[in-house]
Amino acid sequence: MFDIGPDSDLEPAVRAFRVLLLVGQRLHRLMDQRLRADGLTTQQAALLTVVTALGRPSLGEAADAMGTTHQNAAQLVAALTRKEFLRVEPDPADRRRRRLIATETNDQYWRVRDAADHNAVADWFSTLTDSELQTLTTLSERLLKALSET
Repeated sequence: MFDIGPDSDLEPAVRAFRVLLLVGQRLHRLMDQRLRADGLTTQQAALLTVVTALGRPSLGEAADAMGTTHQNAAQLVAALTRKEFLRVEPDPADRRRRRLIATETNDQYWRVRDAADHNAVADWFSTLTDSELQTLTTLSERLLKALSET
């Protein structure tokens, strides 16, 4: 349907784009299915990952790190605040800026489920060897860096 098989007549870049798009969509759907019972989405989990990694990011910093719009990030923050996974506080240095803070509810939630989610992800990628996974990661990181600069 998408003409992505080995006999594809597509230019290599277009074929790669289609394959990566489909892989990303499938992985997103699989993780959404895992999180749905708890009322979370993959996008919300990604925002929580960003907040935890960055410490106390501003909304703009979190949006940039996710590669999404300020408006989309704000909607995710609103949902996660309602669910008590995030707290939003004014920045002491600049009261106009808001800082995102992961809550204890967030920390407890991920402590309980991280191992099972990591196992599921490992299973999804189990068709690849460790060496292939390393190559995939290296190439994907290089592409992501180049795309971030455009």
